[in-house]
Amino acid sequence: MKLIFASHNKNKVKEIAAILPKNIELVGLDDLNYTQEIDETGATLEENALIKAKHIYEKFNLNCFADDSGLEVEALNNAPGVYSARYAGIEKNDDANMNKLLESLSHKENRKARFRTVIALILNGEEYLFEGIIAGQIINEKKGAKGFGYDPIFAPDGFEKTFAELPSEEKNQISHRALATKKLIGFLNENLCK
Repeated sequence: MKLIFASHNKNKVKEIAAILPKNIELVGLDDLNYTQEIDETGATLEENALIKAKHIYEKFNLNCFADDSGLEVEALNNAPGVYSARYAGIEKNDDANMNKLLESLSHKENRKARFRTVIALILNGEEYLFEGIIAGQIINEKKGAKGFGYDPIFAPDGFEKTFAELPSEEKNQISHRALATKKLIGFLNENLCK
């Protein structure tokens, strides 16, 4: 089955493709030569995921899904949240975002945070939502060269390493995106095998 992932983020496409069963062909927006950016005007992760999925479904009339993810930091009233990618500006610069977050937390003892992903699936015209959450801590300095986004400063609960230090296979088993994707896969397997 062909399934469009409404994303230009090659890292996300690669990460999710590694988790999907082999009978699902994942197609990213770059694979479709679709270069337009989809405005994320929603106030929540759920709204943004649905905006992207609806846009691509209407454009290509193929089953698709989109995700929106955010880092929610307890001491910052769950900021940056829906604005995680552009926390330090519209340039979506990972280093600038991490630097701003570390500065915002420099005088705070509470370092609790969680990554949250919401996936919106449109399958045969019907809409479905799946959520994945992983709790952890924001550490004091960047560690690791793997991953992307806030991975170098996020250490998941139960681990001494950041997401950027963990092997991708390990991260892909426990990440917020992996957890939401596993729910998506379970749903697809259950509903496409009937």
